[in-house]
Amino acid sequence: MALALFDLDETLIAGDSDYEWGSHLVSIGKVDAEHYANENKRFYEEYLAGTLDVYEFLNFALQPLANNSYEELCQWRDDFIRQRIKPIIKPKSFDLIAKHRDAGDHLMIVTATNSFITEPTKEIFGIHELIATEPEMKNGGFTGEVQGTPSFGPGKVDRLQEWLKDSKHSLEGSYFYSDSRNDIPLLELVSNPIAVDADEKLAKHAEKNNWQQISLK
Repeated sequence: MALALFDLDETLIAGDSDYEWGSHLVSIGKVDAEHYANENKRFYEEYLAGTLDVYEFLNFALQPLANNSYEELCQWRDDFIRQRIKPIIKPKSFDLIAKHRDAGDHLMIVTATNSFITEPTKEIFGIHELIATEPEMKNGGFTGEVQGTPSFGPGKVDRLQEWLKDSKHSLEGSYFYSDSRNDIPLLELVSNPIAVDADEKLAKHAEKNNWQQISLK
């Protein structure tokens, strides 16, 4: 049984969950529209360019979780998943996941986006394991702080290594599918790195290293 790891944003779905969540909050009037939309766009562009300061971003992105009740957030998330995530799921993603499931592989999503946003998407794909950035909770609500290491860039490697220590699994024969230059550290760790609809830097790195490249579009 091999590990089959999947990035989420721009890999299994044709968009970015963090960016779409920010846009959703703007659209339903739960944040200062102009400021939040501008900052959301800036952080997304920095992510694409590989220059994102993840802690600066999380200070921004986790505040709406802290400023609202968990019950309200869950209501907004239900609409978000229905309106913004389901329509951008790449149809071929289900076929790829099914191939690994049929092979008996252990499936996991490894994403930089926080777990509150990504838990429902994980369930849509029928994947039970998730490594994501964890927003801290206390007394039934979010604090606006991150718990532990953000699952971003080299942090994905750290979080996966932590998970492996407590599991029966290893990286022998493992797969990781991603679109992003930010995931090169984890792609270099697995047995079978696969670039999916890759950004320019990852595509060049994959070509140089003879990694498989595929499209799920």
